[in-house]
Amino acid sequence: MAEGPDPLTPATGRRIAGLAFPALGVLAAEPLYLLFDLAVVGRLGALALAGLAIGGLILSLVASQLTFLSYGTTARSARYFGAGERDSAVGEGVQATWLAVGLGLLVVAVVQVCAVPLLGVIADGGEIADEALPWLRIAIFGAPAILISLAGNGWMRGVQDTVRPLRFVVFGFAVSAVLCPLLVYGWLGMPRLELAGSAVANLVGQWLAALLFCRALLAEGVPLRIDVGILRAQVVMGRDLLVRTLAFQACFVSAAAVAARFGAAAVAAHQVVLQLWSFLALVLDSLAIAAQSLVGAALGAGQLAHAKSVAWRVTVFSTLAAAVLAAAFAAGASVVPTLFTSDRSVLDEIDVPWWFLVAQLPVAGIVFALDGVLLGAGDAKFMRNATLASALIGFLPPIWLSLAFGWGLLGIWAGLTTFMALRLVFVGWRAASGRWLVAGTG
Repeated sequence: MAEGPDPLTPATGRRIAGLAFPALGVLAAEPLYLLFDLAVVGRLGALALAGLAIGGLILSLVASQLTFLSYGTTARSARYFGAGERDSAVGEGVQATWLAVGLGLLVVAVVQVCAVPLLGVIADGGEIADEALPWLRIAIFGAPAILISLAGNGWMRGVQDTVRPLRFVVFGFAVSAVLCPLLVYGWLGMPRLELAGSAVANLVGQWLAALLFCRALLAEGVPLRIDVGILRAQVVMGRDLLVRTLAFQACFVSAAAVAARFGAAAVAAHQVVLQLWSFLALVLDSLAIAAQSLVGAALGAGQLAHAKSVAWRVTVFSTLAAAVLAAAFAAGASVVPTLFTSDRSVLDEIDVPWWFLVAQLPVAGIVFALDGVLLGAGDAKFMRNATLASALIGFLPPIWLSLAFGWGLLGIWAGLTTFMALRLVFVGWRAASGRWLVAGTG
């Protein structure tokens, strides 16, 4: 059985960074690999690139909608770890892995059956759908592996081990990165598979990472039988986190759809700033993961004062990090956007969302940290309701009013800012109320 750190180690800056930086590496590994994959496939031409974009969109939706296998498992596992019940903490990982296998096989079956009509809807049929179909049929067999890795990340974060998941994920993506050009272009005697080669490379890397997570689970020596009671509890938490994720997706899809109605320059500017927003969210989310692990352990040990101390410290660190990022992006307002485009019309449109981004960052630093605190406390139902209310009241109305009254990106980003402000009110109130301070492993 692997030995873990003391679950109640003081939440110093070094301890928080020791959990957050490897977690950031895991979060950043996939986007970086996808950029590499795009660069390799891009040399095949626009049609292949479009096929990868559409097929990759479907695969990424599967992963993004089922992240509860990671975040929900961390919350439950961390409580047992804090209570000194490491076997039970790892047992949460066992059940999450079984759930990942079941859901993964279901996803494979559904997508294989529905691939043609699904691509017909998304890509409107034609050449792009024809190009994406073989890629999707191959790549979707990686769905169980992706979900197993999510579950593995979940329980290992719960036992405050974020270094090994980084090694597993980086190894998988490194193998994919080596195989991708070899299989796409047929180098070194390998078959030239073109776009299908990208899918095979993805598949190999994903399953290698998944097998490493499974090996780590087996090394713990805990029972591997299915426990229906634990599975049921994980599904309930997963349901709440899934609804929360769907609320995010509805908002961002609506924002993109409305931005597109204001012309190519507007949608391009929106996409550039939104991608930066997403990247910065990953940076801050790594601190939220540290909060989730540390808070869950403290509550599992019944140390409510320690849990409050962790919540306060992580929130301070996250807010300071966000303030530094805001200052950097404010200083680079005239330079950074030019790294993404030289089109004057796009640069003119970027100016509005850019300053909304800068203004939001300190708020986001607090919100994401408290998200981690409340998720670590297993407060998924409240998080679901708070996100839904913030989306329905703060984000969606300004988006659609922007279309009706021609407010453009000003209205869209005002909606996103209101959404973040409302979330700050909700999670700030919840954190201050202390209602999340529930001791024990239940």
